[in-house]
Amino acid sequence: MNTTATLGETIRNLREQADISLRELAKRVEVSAPFMSDVELGRRYPGDDVLSRIANCLKTDVAELKKFDHRESVADFKRLLEGNPSLGMAFRTAVTDVKSGKMSPDELARKLRGGRP
Repeated sequence: MNTTATLGETIRNLREQADISLRELAKRVEVSAPFMSDVELGRRYPGDDVLSRIANCLKTDVAELKKFDHRESVADFKRLLEGNPSLGMAFRTAVTDVKSGKMSPDELARKLRGGRP
């Protein structure tokens, strides 16, 4: 699985690999199709019980899906940025470099890991 994918993208990719329509997955998981669509688009997140049913339907492990739920990490990172103006400026600069093509996302990740692959 793509390690940079979001939870929703991962669910959609697994659903498509299993050749299951969004509506069919929603029906099997006992949620609405709009809710399932929002999950795949990253607008909503399933609770543990729904995530467990999704994993079961897609024949994967819940822990594997949880690897792609980055909400807590993002919230922690946001708190760090808000609490340290220098770090916030450095991150904004890095994001600008990635958006402009001066640096790839992989290069940024490598720098954050201290140059390790």
